[in-house]
Amino acid sequence: MKVILLKELHGKGGEGDVIDVTRGFANNFLLTQGYAVKATPGNLKQLEERKKNIAKREETRIADANAMAAKLNDATVRVIAQVGEEGVLFGSVTAPMVADAIAEQLDIEIDKRRVELGKPIKMVGTYEVPVGLYRDIKGNVTVIVGGDGMDEESAEAVEAFDEALEVAETPADETVEVDGQIAADGTVEAEVTEIEE
Repeated sequence: MKVILLKELHGKGGEGDVIDVTRGFANNFLLTQGYAVKATPGNLKQLEERKKNIAKREETRIADANAMAAKLNDATVRVIAQVGEEGVLFGSVTAPMVADAIAEQLDIEIDKRRVELGKPIKMVGTYEVPVGLYRDIKGNVTVIVGGDGMDEESAEAVEAFDEALEVAETPADETVEVDGQIAADGTVEAEVTEIEE
């Protein structure tokens, strides 16, 4: 069944797009929730008349999404969680928690369904989390997960610890060894030593 989208539908299209969907999806969701109208000859004719206005709104939305992506790409948010031994979290950090942290710390409202976490975070550390903003435009926000007592200094230590681990785990670099642990309060004790050849 062909329908005309009235607003963006993540993964399907944006305002003014004519898409083909199953009759059940159209009748039970798109039409009832105001996402689309049936692609009748009359509605298609109206769509043609509105194309210029839709194109202007689309340009604005794309510009806003690109600006927001630039803000997110340079941003870091902290999520506080209860931490057990060896940096393992009690529970996990989920997409809604990341969306809440972005809203609280960056003052940017993000729909939790657009946070592309994949699977929940279960360890203390630094993570790059993609956020879908509009159509194919995404921003990557850096999320630092730490314990209850995590302050600015501890957050930086977690980040430094992650970077040191990445260096140590790179097969090409066998000159560095990282030894450390993450305390229950989120603080990190790490020691990076060079291995003599």
